Amino acid sequence: MSAIAGLVNFDNSSINKQNSSSIMKALECFPADDIQSWVGENVFLGCHAQWITPESIGERLPYYDSISKLAITADAIIDNRRELFEKLQIKPLDRKSITDSKLILLAYQKWGEDSPKYLIGDFAFMIWDERKQNLFGARDFSGCRTLYYHLHKNLFTFSTTIQPLLTMPYIQKQLNEEWLAEFLAISSVVDTVDVSLTPYKDIFQVPPSHSISVERDKLSIKRYCTLSMSEQLKFRTNDEYVEAFKEVFDESIKSRLRTYRNVGSHLSGGLDSGAIVGFAAKHLNKLNKPLHTFSYIPPSDFNDYTPKYLLPDEREFIYSTVQFIGGVNDHYYDFNGRNPLLEIDDFLQTMEMPYKFFENSFWVKGIFEKASELDIGVLLSGGRGNLSISWGSALDYYALLLKRLKWIQLLKELHKYSQNVGGPRLGRIPLIARIAFPAIDRAEQSSVPQSLINSNFAEQTKIYEKLLAHGIGTTGWLASSNIYKQRENHFEKLFHWNATNTLGTKLSLKYSLWKRDPTNDLRVIRFCLSVPEEQYVQNGVDRWLIRRSTDKLLPDKVRLNQRIRGVQGADWVHRMIPYWGQFLEELQQLSKDERVLKYMDGNAIRSAIENAKEPKPEYATHPDFRMLMRALIVYRFLSNFT
Repeated sequence: MSAIAGLVNFDNSSINKQNSSSIMKALECFPADDIQSWVGENVFLGCHAQWITPESIGERLPYYDSISKLAITADAIIDNRRELFEKLQIKPLDRKSITDSKLILLAYQKWGEDSPKYLIGDFAFMIWDERKQNLFGARDFSGCRTLYYHLHKNLFTFSTTIQPLLTMPYIQKQLNEEWLAEFLAISSVVDTVDVSLTPYKDIFQVPPSHSISVERDKLSIKRYCTLSMSEQLKFRTNDEYVEAFKEVFDESIKSRLRTYRNVGSHLSGGLDSGAIVGFAAKHLNKLNKPLHTFSYIPPSDFNDYTPKYLLPDEREFIYSTVQFIGGVNDHYYDFNGRNPLLEIDDFLQTMEMPYKFFENSFWVKGIFEKASELDIGVLLSGGRGNLSISWGSALDYYALLLKRLKWIQLLKELHKYSQNVGGPRLGRIPLIARIAFPAIDRAEQSSVPQSLINSNFAEQTKIYEKLLAHGIGTTGWLASSNIYKQRENHFEKLFHWNATNTLGTKLSLKYSLWKRDPTNDLRVIRFCLSVPEEQYVQNGVDRWLIRRSTDKLLPDKVRLNQRIRGVQGADWVHRMIPYWGQFLEELQQLSKDERVLKYMDGNAIRSAIENAKEPKPEYATHPDFRMLMRALIVYRFLSNFT
């Protein structure tokens, strides 16, 4: 794993040494096992390396091949190494020691600018082709690693993070109002729909699933990977789907355990992280290597206000998983004394931009800190699980059956579902009808909270027209309430991936470990998208594929649980109550600051402040409270901008 950077003068002039020194010095905020650079006639490539895999120890990066006249700098872990070894005809004796960056370079030599299509893993890289005087690079399909750039006349500059670019004398620190408009107008956790934008004018990023090619003053961005839901698997039996899934998922887990350091994993009481821990522990046990798990729990003075079907403290289920699997060193943290308000400045510095996931910011960062203390090299997570391995909402599937008029199948499913979950068999018909025919709920949709953007700013930027073209309505949420359409949209539209993966890259660099998500493996996602819907809901059981696939791997208490769902971040207001006066005081300043109110809706903010005078823990999901936190984060970012 590395932070990479570089400069190319396409007018063939030599690189300014002060610029190359500045861009590398800006990366010194991150720990490094090695720092190297390579200089050509008109090119500078740099690498601020953190060694994660056995092959990366002592790796020469940037690497220049004098025969092919190619130079590469890369931030990459490649997971389909065995497949590439065969396709590239690499000798068996060379396979164990070959680095991932060398593998990328060999792929480029064979397939040229089509090479990213053959790579599976988390990566961002740049290759300088000396003969062609061309710079080529790519970012992995979901953008697990970031890659920012700036083109100024004939000078191209790139970096893993934004700050090194801002040290260049020819790059001005100017607010990108187009980015800000999108951020403010979108009510969900998505930051922007235009994934090439950053908060800084004239600094862009390579989108996920895209490659970049630069030659003189010509820059082209091309999408190389598109996920489709059109092709479906057709096996004869249910067991064949289970066995095929286990094979693909097991490979995704195994390829992500490649580190010479310790392995850790997030662990909640649910299926996604439980499945990851179960599969991972099985492999690590064979190597006599422990798996460390990291679990967040609320503080001891938190009074649970949530409904009975939600569970902020999941220790009961986590303990069950740990004891059943064995070979696990489990760690639990309540991060007492920490809260989202106290984390804002540090998170803004880490993210280099505003963010929306404040409810979980303090414990997500905290787990990275604790993992770093235990010399974790790879920290597994299941962030994409809900849309891949554990897909399958029972009620939405039953709505699909209703729309297709499959009454007999629907009634059979409802009967079994009621036996599993409780409640009358036919009592859910009205709810299913509302899901199937959302027009019934049209009146309720008006209660969706409004976005944060100032109406004049919205009109000036024509932001709602832009969002509508991407399927987002004027409320700032996806226009379609159909979860099947939403899932399709999630894998079609790249903007869903960006914010969480930006966080993953930058926290990984800060704490010198690599967050890796087997549920986000390209092979796993392609498989899950090709599985017929009836394999995900069957016999009154939702998320049926993963439940069957973890038989004898997870305890039935966790594997078959359909009644209780874990919830993180329910305690964020509770944690902030001692600081509520400070919170409101800063919001009052915000509500009078015309510099930011030209962007944000002052009336909405002032109204929300009135509603937030008396904080209660149960207001954690209240739209006014959440809007105020987002407003404050943007305010801090804009205040520190100049």
